[in-house]
Amino acid sequence: MSRKVLDVIATTGGVVIVVVLVVAGGLLTWGHSFATSNVRNQLAQQQISFPPQAAFAHPKAGTEITPSMIPSVSQYAGQPLLTGQQAKVYANDFIAVHLSEMPYGGVYSKISAAAQKNKTSVPLKTLEQTSFQGTTLRGLLLEAYGFSVIGTVMLFGAIAAFILALIMSVLVGLGVWHARRTEAEEQVLVPKAKAVPVS
Repeated sequence: MSRKVLDVIATTGGVVIVVVLVVAGGLLTWGHSFATSNVRNQLAQQQISFPPQAAFAHPKAGTEITPSMIPSVSQYAGQPLLTGQQAKVYANDFIAVHLSEMPYGGVYSKISAAAQKNKTSVPLKTLEQTSFQGTTLRGLLLEAYGFSVIGTVMLFGAIAAFILALIMSVLVGLGVWHARRTEAEEQVLVPKAKAVPVS
């Protein structure tokens, strides 16, 4: 096979790879933008805000602000909940703490089972509803966090795709340069003739 033909084939394959990487990078960028804006818009509609800074002055177990909330929740004091990371903190370090302080550890299935056994208990019914609401909100916030992580992964994937496309473009350029300098008669992948033993 002619070396020039091999260079042209390899370069054409490189161009195809560059196009695929650029398209993939574009789609991943769009996915990141969509996930990020969607998470922000959905969270903004809920109009949830973190407790104000003053609430963290005297944390106490069993109150709105517990000592365990200081390292994580206090960093967002007074801010509206708009990002996936904020949603994770609010769900795991605020709502989950309050649920865990409830009877039955705030676990909805346990509270519901107790309420089914004692259907006339108003406190159990109230507890069941509170647990359901807290557990549902926590789940929705963690889902928003999950989508934000997917968006971040898409961003990293887009950056990697664009970098690889750039590297491949340089290689394609080198391939074109080499193909132009190669003589048409130069052969590659040609089997070497076997030496015939002399008798």
